[in-house]
Amino acid sequence: VPVMVRDAVKCKQMSDVLLNEYGIYIQPINYPTVAVGEERLRIAPTPLHTDAMMHNLVDALRKVT
Repeated sequence: VPVMVRDAVKCKQMSDVLLNEYGIYIQPINYPTVAVGEERLRIAPTPLHTDAMMHNLVDALRKVT
């Protein structure tokens, strides 16, 4: 599931904060994997992720944007 950020520096910063402050690993996808201006966070939900985990992720994403 992509979350469009469209800024390479912000994308990496968001990924770092999510990991370091919230314990959530989300992969930043930057150039050359995607074109400049198409930077995104890649979320990979699985059946093992609970509703509570997803709510925590949404709350964390709101705080780091």
